[in-house]
Amino acid sequence: MGDDRLVGIVLVSHSAEVAASVAALAKELAGGAEAVPVAPAGGREGGGVGTSAELVSAAAASVDRGVGVAVLTDLGSAVLTVKALLAEGDELPDRTRLVDAPFVEGAVAAVVTAATGADLDAVEAAAAEAYAYRKV
Repeated sequence: MGDDRLVGIVLVSHSAEVAASVAALAKELAGGAEAVPVAPAGGREGGGVGTSAELVSAAAASVDRGVGVAVLTDLGSAVLTVKALLAEGDELPDRTRLVDAPFVEGAVAAVVTAATGADLDAVEAAAAEAYAYRKV
């Protein structure tokens, strides 16, 4: 499977720094996984804390390889932003899916799974399973 057929991953955070850091961490923990298209979409266009529909839409377009895009979010209004874009119908690539998963652990699981060439359903399932990671 060529690199051009991997599921894309978008990480939506209220903070540009958090989104970029989680993207970098997920790729590093996935053994580099440089082939996996991952894009952060954090903060607002002009800087500052918040979420931006424009940044999310651009990030999704940048990682779309035609086999699906998994979007993970951090907090409530990021979820609402992505849901609004999905409802529009033409703002995000076909087969874009909001994934219910913890932000950091889910991102790592999504990138690791996408790197294997898995499909969107498998990437979503792996990210969602991260809710079960016990820490104590």
